[in-house]
This record gives sequence, C-alpha cells and structure tokens, in this order.
Amino acid sequence: MRLVVPVSGSDPKTRLSPVLTPEERREFTESMLADVLGALDAAGHSPEVVSTAPVDCDAPVTVDDRGLDALVNDLLVETDGALAVVMADLPLLTPAAVRQLFDPDEDVVLAPGLGGGTNAFVCRHPGFRVDYHGASIRDHRRLASEAGASVAEVDSRRLATDIDEAADLAEVLLHSDGATDDWLRDAGFELVVDDGRVTVDRA
Repeated sequence: MRLVVPVSGSDPKTRLSPVLTPEERREFTESMLADVLGALDAAGHSPEVVSTAPVDCDAPVTVDDRGLDALVNDLLVETDGALAVVMADLPLLTPAAVRQLFDPDEDVVLAPGLGGGTNAFVCRHPGFRVDYHGASIRDHRRLASEAGASVAEVDSRRLATDIDEAADLAEVLLHSDGATDDWLRDAGFELVVDDGRVTVDRA
C-alpha cells in the first residue's frame, strides 16, 4: 500500500498567524509532520511526503505545488493498488490510531476531522475521488457511494484532531508528548484554565 502525507511547506497554517510568525509556522508544521511520520513508522508503515516546498523530515519528500484535490486525485489514478493519505497536522496521532485506520477491510476508509474535514483515508477502489472543499467528510461519503465502494469510518479523537487555529494548541499540550508538544513548550506556550475552559497563553 502506498502511504502519502501531503503538507504545505511554503506558507503553512496561516490561521495561526495571530500567535506565530511565518518562520515559526514553518517550524511548527515540521514538528507536527515529525509526529505524524513517527506514528506511521512505529505502526509499521513507510510514508512518503508530498510538499508544496522543501521540508525537513525523516521521509522521502517530493515537492509538488499542485492543490490538494488535484494532487490526491492524480495519486488515486496513478497508484497501482491501495492508496492511503494522512494529513500532516495530526500531532496527537499514535500507532494505535494508525492501526484503527488500516484495520477495516472496506473499499474506502474515512477518518473524519472534528470540523467536518477528512483527516485521513484508505482507498482500495479505483473509482473513488476526493473533494476537500467545505464539509469534505460528507462529500467523501457521497463520492464513495457514487463509485459503488463500500465505506467504513474510523471513530478516533486522535485522528480527528487537526491543528488549524490558536485554540487547537491546547489539545497538543493536553494530549501529546511528541515533537509538537516540545516545540510549543520551548516557544513559551502553556495551558491556562479560565472559567472551566482550557486555553493557551504564551509567556
């Protein structure tokens, strides 16, 4: 099975601009990528990275500046056999969560994101295509059904938690002990409990 991790290496995570500089966003993205690659490797997989710009990571990297839909759909066409795609912004990922993604035997296995996105999938059906715009998990259910593919969904908080905004950083500090957690703590981020809600602040 081919396993690809797409990542934005040029101007990543723009919604974190209020709390991170452009260079910090690149470093933070590479930290999340390191955690994702580490979990995939520990689960026995050999991922490859496709990035819009060069990135520093422990995996083969192909630089490709196409949009996500065009990239992944071309991968689905050109890959001989099954294809898995796992997003690079899942720093809570663990080997156990990876195994959850690969355990089902259905033609298409989807891992929903908390905000309606699709954080990972496994495809064993030649007719499935992706559309990451909007509520993509809903669209991917429909596209798989239209292709005549059997579908399974993975109920995993670790696969569902992608980091896009400042409020999401609390999830890393609460539930991770990897490279992303280390990067945030070294950068001065810490948890704050205010009126029963957990947020982050930067010293």
